[in-house]
Amino acid sequence: MIDKRVSSLAAAVEGIRDGSVILIGGFGASGIPVELIDALIDQGAKELTVVTNNAGAGHTDVAKLLATGRVRKIVCSFPRSAGSVVFEELFSAGKLELELVPQGTLSERMRAAGAGLGGFFTPTAAGTKLAEGKETRVIDGREYVFEKPLKGDVALIKAETADRWGNLTFRLAARNFAPTMAMAADLTIVQAGRIVDLGGIAPEQVMTPGIFVDRVVEVANPVHAGLPNAAGAAR
Repeated sequence: MIDKRVSSLAAAVEGIRDGSVILIGGFGASGIPVELIDALIDQGAKELTVVTNNAGAGHTDVAKLLATGRVRKIVCSFPRSAGSVVFEELFSAGKLELELVPQGTLSERMRAAGAGLGGFFTPTAAGTKLAEGKETRVIDGREYVFEKPLKGDVALIKAETADRWGNLTFRLAARNFAPTMAMAADLTIVQAGRIVDLGGIAPEQVMTPGIFVDRVVEVANPVHAGLPNAAGAAR
């Protein structure tokens, strides 16, 4: 019987190794798997590379993970945003490596990894510092930059609903990069607001099929960017 449910957050993150590449879902404050990030902090893995949209705000979620000193490198699109004090401090002190990737390119690099592609050419970043050291090609008179796939060892994502097979739905903007990250990681770990019986998610409502999910843990009252969720928020 296929059953991807685990009993606790600690069990969900068990076995994550030092040096892992961790894909973390979230867009701004929406869809961040706060409880899984806290569990990863408690688990203790270090020398991590974190791939995410932005570097966190204040001292919660992604910023809290960075503050532990166990992240070697962050790959993201918006490292500097309102309240990103932890990133600023670590990067300025030379304690954190940054790979800056345009948002669409970040998503497509992960999709390429999930689809088994060897990379792709994009005009984004052509002629800028972000293209330095990368292969370029002129196609129909326009310069393109070659981008490699971006694969994760582990993906931590947040869903609204799951079943024991790992089929998922997401709420509004909380969907963000989660389906792509689930495809691009060797191990996909999901915190879901509720886990329903098989058949509780209509087939046409499945946003991420269970084939891309390895572990699911129920977190019935998740926090939203470090604070209790507001009713109706795109969490």
